[in-house]
Order: sequence, then structure tokens, then C-alpha cells
Amino acid sequence: MNAKMMTTDRKLFCFSFFLFQTFQTDYDVRQGSTILKYQILIYFIIAVTAVYTLLFTYYYNLKDDGYILADWLINYQDGGFKRRGLSGSFFFLLQDLTHIRLNYLVYFFQFLIISGFFWLYTKLIRYKVTDLLYLSLLLSSIGFVGLLNTVTYVGKKEFIVFLLFTWFVYLLDNDKLSKNKEFLFCIALCVTTFLHEVVLFYVPYFAIALYLKTGKFEFKRYIKYFLSVGIPTLLILKFGKNVNEGMSLQILADRGVHPTYGIFYWSINERDYIKEHLNEYLLYFISLGLSALHLAYYLKYLNNRKVISILLTGAFLFSLPLFYLAIDWGRWMYIHMMLIIVLFGLLLKKGSTATVFERIVINKKFYITLFIIIFSLLYRVEMSGKGFTFEGILYRVFVAPIELLNKM
Repeated sequence: MNAKMMTTDRKLFCFSFFLFQTFQTDYDVRQGSTILKYQILIYFIIAVTAVYTLLFTYYYNLKDDGYILADWLINYQDGGFKRRGLSGSFFFLLQDLTHIRLNYLVYFFQFLIISGFFWLYTKLIRYKVTDLLYLSLLLSSIGFVGLLNTVTYVGKKEFIVFLLFTWFVYLLDNDKLSKNKEFLFCIALCVTTFLHEVVLFYVPYFAIALYLKTGKFEFKRYIKYFLSVGIPTLLILKFGKNVNEGMSLQILADRGVHPTYGIFYWSINERDYIKEHLNEYLLYFISLGLSALHLAYYLKYLNNRKVISILLTGAFLFSLPLFYLAIDWGRWMYIHMMLIIVLFGLLLKKGSTATVFERIVINKKFYITLFIIIFSLLYRVEMSGKGFTFEGILYRVFVAPIELLNKM
């Protein structure tokens, strides 16, 4: 285990230890029942995950990380139009105007995007009735806990997708999504595609959210969302050049950024890589199966579950080309789960206070949900590598620190 991982695990231990201390109950003497304040625990998980994400994003930005920072600095100055290049050229312009280090400029926008996502998600569920089963989604190994399990998820451009989708769902939930706002979202999705093409593979969730709100299929309404990401994707495929056309590292060096690995060094044939590591990638099917069973159990308690199941399956199938084209299978699964968590927030019943919750009922559902939570905390899904290991958050909190101490 290298020094970088040792430092990460120490910090992860500090953040995660308190997470498990919050699994405590209050006693309602009048009712003689035990109550778990799920909403408060959810707020705590959001806060821990947000702080963790922002701190490690800052940490890796200052280290000139080749992914968490450098992916935002892909630019048009090296070779012209290319995928993901809009962000780098934008930050170059800002640096020319302000003379501020690129690391700080990028982090400022990452901070706004990441904070905005967590803030809007908190607002979305603020007056919703939550239960242990919904909490289990956040504690899934590819849900919010996935960020704690895999530090390399922090600071990535998918947080733009999380922010836009959460904002979209929040407006839907509060009956504030006007036609003009829908048009603005389509523009935002179009621009986001030039920042990272991954948005193309997750646009079905916007259509699913509209269906869940209205209860009817409005295909003409959905088309504009698919066109807003499909047209720029076609332009990128037709005219886009390589991420690094040969001068990117020199351009960054001239601007004070010196990544020593990462996106600008990437020369792997991803399909060959998957074939060479087939045994590790086959493990992703275990994680995928477990997540599917988890969601299937959640859907069991929803109305219209058959249609929702078909729509979610369709959304996953829509993203299959992404699994063929790129090696970050764990990351693609994590994005799906995060969007589903937000989507299901739309379906939660509304309550009267910001700490409304359901009472614990000790029954079969409770024990099954508790088992799902415990098992989810036992295993980990790597971003690109081993698709299933028993090195989940419980291992990283209680076992990894001991291993670190023994190696020091």
C-alpha cells in the first residue's frame, strides 16, 4: 500500500467513523416504540459526503491530479475542437483575465457545482417522509457511500449532471418547471455535452422524471432533451480531435499546471484492457446483480412499479455503449445509482416538517432492509478494476486503519 492510499484511508477513517455513530434510536415513552430519525441521519450522510468530496477535490487539485484537475483543462488551444475541450478553454480565458492559478479557478467552479448538488438534494427531500429502505439507497456501495469508498469519484464532471438533474427534479416536484425553464435545461444539457459526453448516456432520466410527475408519456416533450445532447455528440464524433494533440502538457506547464499522469497520458485501448482484465471485470456483474436486487426490493413498495422497472431497465440499456467504450464500469454504475436516488426522492410522500420520518416497524421488511444495508457496507465496487471486493466502508473504517498501523 503506497503513501497516497495510506493518507486517504486515515482521512476516510476520520470522516466515516462518525457516520456509524449516528445509528442510534430515540425512545417515545408515550407510544412505547423505538424511533429512528432517518431524515436526520440522511442529512448527516449528505453533510459528511459533501465535506469529504469538497476536501478531497481540493487536495487533488493542489496536487495537479491528472484526472480530477486535468480533465477540466482539456482545451481547444491544442489542435482545435475536441470532446471535453470547452472547459479548459473557458478556464484559460478566466486565467488570462484574472491571473489566478488554474487550480483555484477550477476548484471554485467544482465547489459551486458539488455544493449546489448537495444543497438541492437536501431541499428536494427536506419535507419528504423517509424510511429505512430509502436510507439504504444512500448507503449502497455505489450510492453516496460509493464516494467514501472510491475517492477518485470526487471532483469529476458528472457532478454537473447530478446538479442539473437534481435541480430539474426539484422544480418538477414543486410544480415550478415552466416551458421556458425546460428550454434552459436543454441549453444547459447541450453545453454540458461539450464539457463531457457522458451526459448523453444518462439523459433518459430526465424523461423518466417527467413521466413520474405527470403519469403519462409525452414523447414529443422528451425529444428535445435527447436532441440537446445528441446533436453536440454527433458534432464531436464528426469533427472532434484527440484530447491531447501533442501540445496539451506544454500549454498546461506554461500556465502553471504539471500533471504527471492521467487523461493527457491516456493511450490504452480500452476494449483490449477489459479483455486483458476480464476476470476482474466479470466481478462487476456481481455488483450489478446485487444493485439490481436492491432496487427491485425498493420498487416492490412503489406504485406503478412494473412501468418504473421497465423505464429504469431502458435507461441502463441506453448506457450500455458507455460500458463498451470505456473501462470505468464502477463509475458508470455509480452515476446510475446517484440519479436513481434523486429520482426516487420525487416519489417520496411529502410531510409537514423537515425532520419527518416513519416509525420503525419490526417486521420482515425491516430485517431484509437492515441486511441490505449491512451487506452494502461490506463490499466495494472499484471505478475500473475489481468489480467486487469485500473492502467496503466497514473494512476501510475498522480494518484498514489497523493494517496501516501495522505497516508503519
